Amino acid sequence: MSKIPLDMQERSRQKFRARDQKSKSRKSLMVRYREKIRSRHYSPRTETTYSRWVVRFIQFHGMRHPEDMAEREINKYLSFLAIKGKVSASTQNQALAALLFLYRHVLGREVGDLGDLIRARTPERIPVVMTKNEVKIILRYMRGRDKLMALMIYGCGFRLNECLNLRVSDIDFERHEIIVRNGKGAKDRSVMLPGSLKIKLEEHLAEIKRIYLSDLDEGYGEVPLPGALDRKFPGASREWRWQWVFPQANRWRDNETGKQGRHHVDATLLQRAIRRALDKSGLTKRISCHTFRHSFATHLLEGGYDIRTVQVLLGHKDLKTTMIYTHVLNRGPGGVRSPLDEL
Repeated sequence: MSKIPLDMQERSRQKFRARDQKSKSRKSLMVRYREKIRSRHYSPRTETTYSRWVVRFIQFHGMRHPEDMAEREINKYLSFLAIKGKVSASTQNQALAALLFLYRHVLGREVGDLGDLIRARTPERIPVVMTKNEVKIILRYMRGRDKLMALMIYGCGFRLNECLNLRVSDIDFERHEIIVRNGKGAKDRSVMLPGSLKIKLEEHLAEIKRIYLSDLDEGYGEVPLPGALDRKFPGASREWRWQWVFPQANRWRDNETGKQGRHHVDATLLQRAIRRALDKSGLTKRISCHTFRHSFATHLLEGGYDIRTVQVLLGHKDLKTTMIYTHVLNRGPGGVRSPLDEL
């Protein structure tokens, strides 16, 4: 990106601020942007990611206000991401989605033809999958809560955030199922509760309940509720059924109000635990939390389950997404006997 003289940057900032002050809502652009995202019930992560793309877009064009820019500037920025930034196709699409949201829902303008936009190439990659023995090896080097979370991701096909966001009421021991609430695409789905996890999970919840009751005795025990449930059902945030299945070890504290509570564990804790287990195992594959989900789908297909069943369990909207796992069905190079083996 070419450097812009400081005086020109300052003039651009002044114009940006002046233009934004003329807005009918009299709110800054980013405040309005975030409000629009929240009003459409996008996830907090999407709000943060989209906002960053808008800020980068504005900075790229020398702090010009988006109202003074259109298709030409969007094209230039997205092409820059593909050529200089060398971003993936999904990252470029994410940036485009953030800018389209800005123009459509905040500025009230439709974005027209972007012209000869240079698109980032979409690589065709096969997901990293562990064998069942490799899953056992990794789990052998994990302990306690981290191991239970890894077992649930592999045993139920969860995404990492779906596992972290589980609440006590989502687990039905009688029906042997778990409800995934507000998964990707804001969709709910049900998955099986592996029989081998039932006792482990019951023991874990018994320990969590002991901590929860201790928090209540000390005047705490509240958790954030989804949507507007905290207004509809006052006091529900202190009920057992709404507690996290995997809460933080320590309570957070608001220094201004003195209020304390627990959120679910941070994703990095499990990611680091898997990394440590991988280092100890001696395996050379690039294994992450999501690799357990890939392995779940692959092993189901290897076990003879039909692909549509796997699609439903994974929560995929499009069957094509699930089709990436069909490479395991003895089709392609893996199912061909090399002539070298016949010498």
